Formats: sequence, C-alpha cells, structure tokens
Amino acid sequence: MPIPARRDTTADPYAWLEERDSPDVLAYLESENQLTEDWLREHDDQRDILFNEIRGRIRETDMSLPGIWGAWLYYQRTEKDAEYPRFYRCQRPADNSLEIDSESESLLLDLNGLAGDGFLQLGDYSISPDHQWLAYSLDRQGDETYSLYLKHIHSGETTELPLDQADGSLIWAADSSFLFAISMDETSRPAHLWRLHPEQAPVHLFHETDQRFYLHVYRSSSEQWLMLASSSKNTSEIQVLPADQPEGTWRLMAPRVDGHEYHVDHGPDGLLIRSNAEGENFCLYCADPRHPAQDKWQRLVATDPDRTLEDFSVQSAGLLLHYRDQGLVTLEVRPAEAPHYVVNMPDAVYSLHVQGGEEYKSDQVRLRYESLNRPAQILALHLATGAQKVLKQVPVEGEFDAQDYEVIREWAVSADGTRVPISLVRLRNAKAGPAPLYLYGYGSYGASMDPWFSHARLSLLQRGWQFAIAHVRGGADLGEGWYQAGKLEHKENTFSDFIACAEQLIAAGFTSKRQLVIAGGSAGGLLIGNVINQRPGLFAAAVADVPFVDVFNTMSNPELPLTVGEYEEWGDMRDPLVAARVESYAPYEQVKRQDYPALFVTAGYHDMRVQYWEAAKWVAKLRHSKTDNNPLLLRTQMSAGHGGASGRYQAMRELAEEYSFLLAVIPDA
Repeated sequence: MPIPARRDTTADPYAWLEERDSPDVLAYLESENQLTEDWLREHDDQRDILFNEIRGRIRETDMSLPGIWGAWLYYQRTEKDAEYPRFYRCQRPADNSLEIDSESESLLLDLNGLAGDGFLQLGDYSISPDHQWLAYSLDRQGDETYSLYLKHIHSGETTELPLDQADGSLIWAADSSFLFAISMDETSRPAHLWRLHPEQAPVHLFHETDQRFYLHVYRSSSEQWLMLASSSKNTSEIQVLPADQPEGTWRLMAPRVDGHEYHVDHGPDGLLIRSNAEGENFCLYCADPRHPAQDKWQRLVATDPDRTLEDFSVQSAGLLLHYRDQGLVTLEVRPAEAPHYVVNMPDAVYSLHVQGGEEYKSDQVRLRYESLNRPAQILALHLATGAQKVLKQVPVEGEFDAQDYEVIREWAVSADGTRVPISLVRLRNAKAGPAPLYLYGYGSYGASMDPWFSHARLSLLQRGWQFAIAHVRGGADLGEGWYQAGKLEHKENTFSDFIACAEQLIAAGFTSKRQLVIAGGSAGGLLIGNVINQRPGLFAAAVADVPFVDVFNTMSNPELPLTVGEYEEWGDMRDPLVAARVESYAPYEQVKRQDYPALFVTAGYHDMRVQYWEAAKWVAKLRHSKTDNNPLLLRTQMSAGHGGASGRYQAMRELAEEYSFLLAVIPDA
C-alpha cells in the first residue's frame, strides 16, 4: 500500500508535495510507484507481451529518408537494440538520386554513446552553411534546459559553448562562424538572444522583458534572412536581419499590438507575412525586405471567411498555402510558372504536413501523409505539375493490411448545439455490438489533433478495441474560430464537447459506459480531470498523462515557470471573476466525494511544463475523497520530463504499461 498522503490543515492540504527533493515527497512518490508495480503484477500483467508486440512491428534497423543540402545527403539510422538514432552524411550522387555512397559516409553524431543509461533529449541539430561544423544541443535531465556543443566535422573535435540556461535553439549566420542562441530567465521562459562565436565570449543582443512573450529565432526558407520572433499566445512581434550580416542591426517589422499575430518567411518575391490583421482566419502579405515596416505590406492572399490560412511554405519554384477546412488540412499550390491547384488526398480523414528535406531551390517539396489506418508516407510533390511520388513508406513489420481497418467520421452535438467531429478507427470486420473504445482529447492552445497512425495502437485494435479522437473546441481542428470558442471564458465548451462525443459514441452503439476509456495528456489531462468530476459514471477508465490538473493554484502563482505566459490562454487570476471561473472547472479543486472510474496517471519528476506535484496532489486528494474500489495508479518517471522517457524502447515500455492496465480493467473485448 502507498504511504498515506499527509493532509495538512491549510487551504491546500497537499501543498507539501510541492517540496521537491524532500524525503517525505520522495517517499510518497516511491510508494505510489511501488503500488503501481504491485497492482500490475497482480492483475494479468501483460507488459512484456505488449512490449514485444509493439517492438515486433517496428523496423528496428532502418534509415531515414535522406535530406538534400548542397553536395551532401544527411540522414539518420536506427539499429536494433539502440535507444537512439545515429546521424550520418555522405556525398550527394551525381545523378541526384537518394542512394547512399558508403565510401564517403561519415558518422556525425551518436546519441547512444552520449546517453549512457540516463535521460537524453536532442534539441537542435544544425549544420553550418559551409558544411564544416555541426552545432547541437542536449538535455540530460528532462527539464528542457540544454547544453550547447560545436563539433568540427572533419577533425571530430567537439567543444561546449558557454551559455547557461539555453533553450536548445542554434541558428547559423551565413558566414558559418556566428551562431544565434536563446537562453531562459528564472521562470524557464526563453527570454534572451545571444550571438555566439567559438573564439569570443557570448554577446547579449536582446532581452524580452514582458513575461507573456517567448523568444524564438529562425532562418528563412531562402536562407537569406534571420527572424527573431517575440510571441505570446495571441500577439507577435518580429525583427529581421540579413543572414550575411550577423553583427548588423535587427529591424522591426510590426510593433506588437494586442491580438495581432503574424509570421514571416522569405521567398523569391521578398518577405511573406501571414497575419490576422484583417480577420481571425488570416491573410497573406508580401513586403520588400529593405522596407519591412507594416505600412509597406501588400496583400497577396485575402482572408477566406470559410477556412483558416493555417500556415504557408515557400520554395523558389512556388508557394504552398496550408488551409484548415472542415477539420482537414488542404494544400493550395501556387507554382511560379504554372496554374494554381489543390493537392487531393485519398482518405476522408487524414493528416497532411509539408516536411523538410528538399533544398529551397528544388522544384519539389516533401509531404508527410498518414491516417488512422495508414502509416506515414513521404511523398515528393512536383510543384509545377502536381505529380506525386512515394519516396518512403513507414513500414509495419509482421502481418498488417491497412484495408483491415476502417476509418469513420462521426459527429456529436454539444450542449449549445455545435456539431463536433470525431475520428474513429476499428477492425473492418469487427463483431457486432458495443466494444471497448479509447477516446482521446486535448482541446487547448489551438493545437489540432490531426489523425495519426500508431504502431503501438494496433495492439488494442487487434484485440477488438476501437480508437477515437474527439476534435473538441479549444484546439484549432476546425479553424481559428474553433480555438477561440474553447479558451478563456469559453473553456467550458471544451468539456461539454468531449462529454457530447462520449455520449454520441455510446448512443451510436460503438461502445458502452462500462467499455469506454478516455485519455489525454498535459492540458488534455485537465480535460480528463474535469469530465470525470462532472460525469464519473460515463466512463469505465481514464488515462491522464502529465496532467495539468492543478490549474487554479498554478495560474495563481506567477513565480512558477511559464505561468504569466499562460494568462492569454486561461486568464489572469488577479481578476476575481477569472479566478472564480478557473476554480469552477479546475480538476483538483473540484474533486468530490463520489465514485470515480479506474485511473492511470503519469508524471515526470523533472517536468518544467506541468510540475510533477500536479499529478501527485490530485491522486492524493482522489484517494482521500473517492468512494469506489476502482484502481487508482500513479507512475512518476523519476528521470524524465514532460515528454516521458527519451529512448525509443523506454517509450514503448511506457505504452505497454498503460495498455496492460487498460486490458486488466476492461477485459471484455
């Protein structure tokens, strides 16, 4: 049994769990981990079986599709039993194929040798324009604080760059001598821009003082310009600098105005600016980089009232507009010297992204396409003609046929009458009647939950389970308006949408209350915590990964990492009306004395986005309050952060553990 969590006679009786590294806290977390271990071993523990299944579907020794740059192909290999990839390059073939030249191949970076037995996360991996240097960053703890390194490729000599509290980003100037990097302030907010040179002390260039804004530096697609973005959740400000003038002066494009979001890139016709200045669905402007101020912008693409211009990509041979239309990404291609066209995809529900790997001057781009039943394909799209060619198909080892699984688009009706889409996959010849169903949700920050393929998920589907995504408001699945309708004073829409999706899946006969599992992570964990407070009897089990369940206390403490920057998503708690609103839906505050579904909760001890104590306090309060005998398990990864384990096999084991829990509590597939 776990050590009983101490209840202090304070406003927050479990606040003592926030005392990181204290013996009482460590003992509590260890007791919960032991309880999880004991429970799994006593309840048809299938972790090893599931791990081997998942591992058996992965091509353990494989090579990525090479990226083309200058005279080189850059790629990575994974090898059997290795947790991490190895990074290589070779000379580019004279026939412009993607064939690897083994004679010129060289190993650039081996993460396995660097990781040892501990946590390791690669941040940036950046080759200099002259291809002589590799700059990279490593997080060895999971707290998203990186050390920066510079490796001379020919000699192999590696040095650490002197910058504390780095966020991991590394951007080269055109001269291959200067680098730009960002460091974080005391709240773990990316706030300082630095210019680095291996033979000079770091030079501080810019400090973003507004706690709502984060810094991000990037290089334009044309490689001719550098961009420094200061961005909050709903406001942008961007400065530009010629990449060949690293010691020059950054020039401001448009000063920040609350609510004005814009993003900048550079192509053959100058600067391109995606902006919401004319409406929430965004339009596209162009500008002369010599005169970047907003009063010189010229509108290139008008705002479309029926769909959101979500992004754009630029090549010397053309422009791609990424639209979000009825829950799906559609690409409109505008070649430099050919008619415009729309890229068509074969599935009714899918995920489509423009992926790097081609040079700016290439006449084609790479697309990544996948669906719930179809593993990812990397396609080459010829910009002028629209012709597509499959460059790589992500393999599924063993017996697998995408046609054995059907993908369905279902719709729910929320409390206010809004129709909410659901994406679902199951075996095509599944037996009739309700079956176990895993319903996933997120619904925050404008993040769209585009359908994705999962090798691991097949272990559930092949056992007769179904998997569904509730595309609730708060994400941008149906465009910018969908996001705005699920934040701040509209946050309750996220929860009512999800409940409506669960009720629809039951009413339509896909599943039943005793077979329905719900899951979400981070802000999606807030969603899960809220709906099991509201409707605990609607769900048989729930999974909450690194859940943001202590939102009321976290948002009330501006000293915590990243809190102030979250005001535009959740509200400023100094306003009593905002505080009352957040408290009314906060999962931790609203825990009740009632029955709850079976629960599997995870935390990362070094997580700086959602502190470990959010999950720990929530579980402690649930143990004290709940009136049922359903299992409540907490697994804290003591050497990981927000994303869980860093190695690929470790990540498989985490999924195998979750699935073993679910198969034990929902056995009747």
